[in-house]
Amino acid sequence: MTIGPTTFEILARARNDLRVGIPIVVGNTIVASAENIDENKLKKLQEINSLIIAITSWRAKTLNLGPYDQDLVRIDVPKNINSKWIKAIADPSTDLLMPMKGPLKAIRDNNAAIARGAIKLTKEAQLLPSVILVNIDDGKNYSDLHNLTYLSYKTLKDRLSSSTPLIPVVSSTLPIAVSRNCKMTVFRPGDGGEEHYAIEIGKPSRSNPVLTRLHSTCFTGDVLGSLKCDCGAQLNGALEQISTYGTGLLIYLNQEGRGIGLVNKIRAYSLQDEGFDTVDANHRLGFEDDERDFKIGAEIIKNLGFSQIKLLTNNPRKVSMLEENNIIVTERLPLKVGQTPENSRYLNTKAQRSGHIIE
Repeated sequence: MTIGPTTFEILARARNDLRVGIPIVVGNTIVASAENIDENKLKKLQEINSLIIAITSWRAKTLNLGPYDQDLVRIDVPKNINSKWIKAIADPSTDLLMPMKGPLKAIRDNNAAIARGAIKLTKEAQLLPSVILVNIDDGKNYSDLHNLTYLSYKTLKDRLSSSTPLIPVVSSTLPIAVSRNCKMTVFRPGDGGEEHYAIEIGKPSRSNPVLTRLHSTCFTGDVLGSLKCDCGAQLNGALEQISTYGTGLLIYLNQEGRGIGLVNKIRAYSLQDEGFDTVDANHRLGFEDDERDFKIGAEIIKNLGFSQIKLLTNNPRKVSMLEENNIIVTERLPLKVGQTPENSRYLNTKAQRSGHIIE
């Protein structure tokens, strides 16, 4: 027996290191976040070996590079570049200030697995999906020399296909505005990631379909009442409908900005100010249209003892992903609230490009 970290805990440590700008070691490769590398660490990495920067195919498209590794591109980093150049490759906010970044030379071999896993870690850390890679070929143990977190290649590879178990931590009664008869349960991922919440309104039956809203965090909409989206209105509208129905379930997932995090969502807002729609803004940042994982919601529903739901949503993708994870959706109920002049383009993009049903 050991009191040392489990695989999930090592991954959490690696993710947090990347978030604060500390490199990690994966197999025979040093990995660092491109977004927050500082000049001193960059120079030390350049002394070890030549650098590679990996970006997703979406970000590569913005830079007019073909995705030779399908979902990502690895670029040879020229000698003597600085951290400003690295960040300009990763961050589209500098595209107008630094339009000339090339010529960029993409690598065309079959060794992209570490880059792919490392980019996943940066996404989980809510960083821009771009990493610096340094191959170790001098036989030195850089993990021990610099006290860096070490991951085996297998651990990182397994991360691409594994999910983190959710642990119900605590439950308590919680009277809220729409109902005094509520219970809240907090779920914590085993890897120390964001916690998620389930609120049972009334005493919903486990043997009949429960009226359910699967809602993703939106600080700007839920808390500030932002008019750029309909999230706050959907949250309140769903609670009112559940209250009118008598019983129901709200699953509140901490997946801000369609899973990219608040900082990246505000980056996307900044790109929208330049004229890009929601989807294109996400792509320019290097993300998919939607990075959320609704399997988490399915796991919470099952953990609470439910197997059938009536889902309050305009998003058919939620229905299909829940059904793929053994939740029976007996009915999809629309949630058409919160339409404003300020969010009309946003809603049209959701309908035309993400398949939402808003009419």
